[in-house]
Formats: sequence, structure tokens, C-alpha cells
Amino acid sequence: MMTSDAKPLTRRGVLAMASSAALVAASPIRAQSAPLVVVATTGMIADAARVVGGAEVQVQALMGPGIDPHSYRQTRSDIVALTRADLVLWHGLYLEAQMQDVLLKLSNRVQVVAVGEAVPRDSLIAHEDYSGKFDPHVWMVPDLWAHVVRAVRDALITAAPDRADLFAANADAYLAKLDRLGTYVAGVLATVPEASRVLLTAHDAFGYFGRAYGFEVMGIQGISTESEAGLSRIRSLVDLLVRRRIRAVFVETSVSDRNIRALVEGAAARGHKVQIGGELYSDAMGPPETYEGTYMGMIDHNATTITAALGGQVPPRGMDGKLREGF
Repeated sequence: MMTSDAKPLTRRGVLAMASSAALVAASPIRAQSAPLVVVATTGMIADAARVVGGAEVQVQALMGPGIDPHSYRQTRSDIVALTRADLVLWHGLYLEAQMQDVLLKLSNRVQVVAVGEAVPRDSLIAHEDYSGKFDPHVWMVPDLWAHVVRAVRDALITAAPDRADLFAANADAYLAKLDRLGTYVAGVLATVPEASRVLLTAHDAFGYFGRAYGFEVMGIQGISTESEAGLSRIRSLVDLLVRRRIRAVFVETSVSDRNIRALVEGAAARGHKVQIGGELYSDAMGPPETYEGTYMGMIDHNATTITAALGGQVPPRGMDGKLREGF
């Protein structure tokens, strides 16, 4: 029954109520309950975003297993994904050289963060050929990657401040795991005889690794896979293999093994047997839904593979027995 001061509900009033209901349905409170859409360039960054974001994020990596980020060019579907994202995370440090202009332009429309740039400048290795540029392969050392994880956390908090406590707690738990991983890596690599601490790979992706763990690192190509390895470079490395009796070299999942096999054949022709010590994850992680397809598994695999091939001591299947291959 209508009270004495109530007014009849007019057509305009009905429309106003409907409009108000629609606004409530589309309010920020409703939007905040949906997962944050995050697009990351590399698998390593995507992995960090998934761990820190948990169920509150929906993460897409543009570059999958075996993809070389130095030469990767965005596809049409990548552009669509990037423009529809709530947050775009890229590495920076000139890793995604072919995508850099697109990502910088995109920052006018979407929150775009170069998380690799969070590593302190005094911790970076300067590029030998380009002034003002640095080696981007900071993920090879868990202590350095921790800076990137914190940058991912901060970017997620900026994008969804209502979930800051969750992101911070997830990041803290993950950083503790990275610290444990770093301890394992340093421990097993220390068992490699000093004379054998030479790491020769397809391109120079392990500079930070070598500096952190006391290995002499050589790549057939430079820091970027865009550089070419000439015949003189191959010959000089064959000379080094033979002269120093280096026992193993390594291929990479994201780089052709042609040059590495040329080294092995060149050394064999001179009476020195060199084995391929294993396949390392340099610029991309392992297959999806595998332990090696996570950052933890990628680094565990690399450290365990290198140690085993160069005469050190390792657990049968890595840090926690999760590696697919035994050693």
C-alpha cells in the first residue's frame, strides 16, 4: 500500500532506476573481482606474474619455449592481446629489440612496465659494442631476478591496489624460494673442479652466471643472437678447446646448434673429443606444464646440467628431484 507522501512511479522513474542498476553492475567493485589481464613478453616474466598474482591474474606470454626474444617480432594477435591488456610487462634492457618501438608507443594507452630495468645499474654488465646498453640476461642469477620479481609485484599493485596485500604476500613467499634456489645453484657449481669451470655456449647469454659463480664464459655469438659467428671465431674456439682440453660444450633451446656442432667436429678433427654437455635454457624456459617450464625449473636444470657435464656433483634429479632427466 502506498503511503501518503509516496509518489507514483513514472516511466521516467523506471528508466532512471534501470540506468542506476546498470551503473552498479559496471562499477569498479564488480570489475575488481575479475582477474587482471596481464600480457608478458617472455616466459620468465609471465611465470613471475603468475606466481605473484595467483588466481587474481590471467597471464599470457607472447614468447613460448624455444623462441628467441632478440629477434622476435610481434604478430597481429600479439597486438590485439597487448591493446586489450590491463598490464603489459616486458623485460627492457634492449632484449626485445624488434618490439621496443611498439611497446613504447603502447605505453600511452596501457600500463606498460619494463621490469628488467629494475635491476640496479651497478649490477649490470655493460654491452661491449653499444654505449649505454647492457647485457639483458639477468635472469641467469636468482639474486638478480629477485629485483625483477619485486618490479612485477609493484606493477601488479599499481594496476590493482585493492589486492596489494595478496600480491605482497605471494612475492615474499616466492622470493624466499628464489633465495633457496640461489643457495642450491652456488652449492652444486662449487663442486666443479676449478680447471673445468669453462662454459662455452651458442651465444653469450651466461655473463651474469659466470660472474656470480666463478666460471669463464664464452659464446660463439655475442650477447644478441642477431650477431654472426665468423669462421675465424670458430677456428679460435676450436684452438681453445684443444689447447685447454675442455671436455664439454652446451647447446641452447632457443638458438641453432649448428655452430656448436661445428666446434665439436673441429676439435675431433684435431684429435680432441668434446661432448655436448646438454641443452641449456638461455632465452626461454622449457615446455609448458613441466617443472622446466617454470623459472625455478629452468635455473635448476641449467645449474644441474652444467655441473654434471663439467665433473661436479649433483643430486640425481636436481634440487628437489623434479627434473625430468636424471644425472
